[in-house]
Amino acid sequence: MNRLILLFLPPFLSLTLIGCGVDEAAQNHSSFAKMQVPDEFAEYWFAGEAELNSYKLDIMRYGEKRTGHAVNVFVTEDLSHEKQVKLDNPSESPNDRVPVLKLNQLYKFETGIYDYSMMSSVFTPINFRQDPHSLKTTCSVQDWCGQTFTQLNREKKNYRFRQYSYFESEGDVDKSIRPEMLEDEIWNRLRIDPNSIPEGEVLLFPGNFFLRLSHEDTKPRAARIQFEASEATGECIIEYLHLDRTLRIHFQSSFPHRILSWTVVQGKQQMVNATLLESLKSPYWNKHDNKHAFLRDSLKLN
Repeated sequence: MNRLILLFLPPFLSLTLIGCGVDEAAQNHSSFAKMQVPDEFAEYWFAGEAELNSYKLDIMRYGEKRTGHAVNVFVTEDLSHEKQVKLDNPSESPNDRVPVLKLNQLYKFETGIYDYSMMSSVFTPINFRQDPHSLKTTCSVQDWCGQTFTQLNREKKNYRFRQYSYFESEGDVDKSIRPEMLEDEIWNRLRIDPNSIPEGEVLLFPGNFFLRLSHEDTKPRAARIQFEASEATGECIIEYLHLDRTLRIHFQSSFPHRILSWTVVQGKQQMVNATLLESLKSPYWNKHDNKHAFLRDSLKLN
């Protein structure tokens, strides 16, 4: 399959970086100003704004289809390599700073009288050739029965996995797991450089939402990754060999490779279908007053 039709972003993040200019808008995001990346990438991701994407969500739960909405928030930030939290003053910790692309993915939907709220966060180094594994993921799931929380942190040789749940069978867990690629980081890798995602058979941690709703153990599983390409769009297809589960992520061929939709099929049942409603760039963390509520209309979230 010829991926060059759609996956054109060069491997600019190797250790021998090719120098490219960063314009004045990108300089406003000062902690990233010295990163040598293509102008197009810098202008889009280093300008001090997040990309907000809303989706119509159809999801199967308790054997019935539910309708709600999903939100993908992509934003660059500086993470502490040691503490794996966002640095308050990156310039004061240049040796600890890791520029990452963060995805906050949220699902909200109703099940009868009560509702679900789910959020997964994944922090993927922009220079993935120097840092090949995402540094951290977290996931929380809340419904009227209770809540669960999981966290995966990259250590020197392993991931440290912690889980807290109101289910007795899941209980409190703290263990080490060998590091493999994460399904949840593929979304970020598509945005940074789709060519960075290997095709063929791999070991892959299934997505946090699937693991929590199915109460599956968190561990790498055998999967097959392939791409289908066209001039305008591409599709990343992840098929698990022993879970009978397939994730298809449909995205724009051209930069910035915006996520257009995704589906999850288990067996013969479509479990998830999400379709893009609206997308906008915004420093949303400054838009928290009542006067900014109209922006939810812009994302078709009301």
